[in-house]
Amino acid sequence: MKRSAFAALLLLFAMVAVSSAHFAMVIPSNDVVGKEDKKEIGLLIQFTHPFEGGPQMQMDKPEKFGVVQGDKVINLLDTLKEKKVDGKSTWETSFKITRPADYSFFLVPKPYWEPAENKFIQHITKVIVDGLGAEEGGDKPIAKEAGLPCEIVPLTRPYSLYAGNVFTGQVQKDGKPVTDCDVEIEFWGKGKTKAPTDSHVTQVVKTNENGYFSFVMPKAGWWGFSAIMETDKPIKFEGKDRKVELGAVMWVRAYPME
Repeated sequence: MKRSAFAALLLLFAMVAVSSAHFAMVIPSNDVVGKEDKKEIGLLIQFTHPFEGGPQMQMDKPEKFGVVQGDKVINLLDTLKEKKVDGKSTWETSFKITRPADYSFFLVPKPYWEPAENKFIQHITKVIVDGLGAEEGGDKPIAKEAGLPCEIVPLTRPYSLYAGNVFTGQVQKDGKPVTDCDVEIEFWGKGKTKAPTDSHVTQVVKTNENGYFSFVMPKAGWWGFSAIMETDKPIKFEGKDRKVELGAVMWVRAYPME
C-alpha cells in the first residue's frame, strides 16, 4: 500500500474513533418496577458503540457485577450467562425485585486493550432501578461499599425522567470530585438513529470545579454518560507500561411524554 493511501486510512480511522465512543452498558429491561409490574427484570451487559448499535467488542467475564440495595451489597457475578453477538461475548442475567428500594447495579469489567488508541479501557458502569415506588437511595454514592474506583453520583433522580429533562451528576474518583473532566454522552440508537454529522454521535460536556455536569436529553430512550479519566497505575503489556482509560459510566432512561 502506498504511503499516501495508508495515511488516508489512518486519518479516516482517527475520525471514526473521535466521533463515536466506547461504552460499557448495563441496561435493565425496566428501570421503574411498580407494584403491579412483573418483579423480575432482565439485565443486558455489553461493550459497544451504542449510537450506531455496534460493532460489538469483546467483553470477557467481568471482575465484578452486583447490586447495592440500601446498605447491602449483593454479588451477582456468578448469575451472568454469556451470549455471543457477532462472535463477541456479551452477558445477560435476571434479578427479582423483592422489596421497596432503589437498586444500584454496578459493573467492573476487565480492562480492554484498544490497539488503535494504544491503551486499555475500563468502564466502571452503573444503572439504578426504582423498586416498588421507594424512590429513595438512588442519589447515594456506592463506590465505597461496592469497591469501585470511580462513579457518577446523580443529582437528578435517575429514573422516571422525560425526554427534555436535564440530567445532572457529579463525577467522583476515590470519593472526591473530579474537576475539568470530559463527560462523553451517547444515545443508545441501536443503529436506527441518524446523526446530522459524525461529530453529533458523541456529545461532550465538562465537569466544573465541584465535579458537576448537566445535559438535556432531547430524545426518549437510554442515554449513557461516561466521565473519562485515567487510572493511577499503568498496566504492563508487551513489555511496556500502558495507560488505562478509566470511565465512570452511568445509564439513564428518558421517557416520551404522551
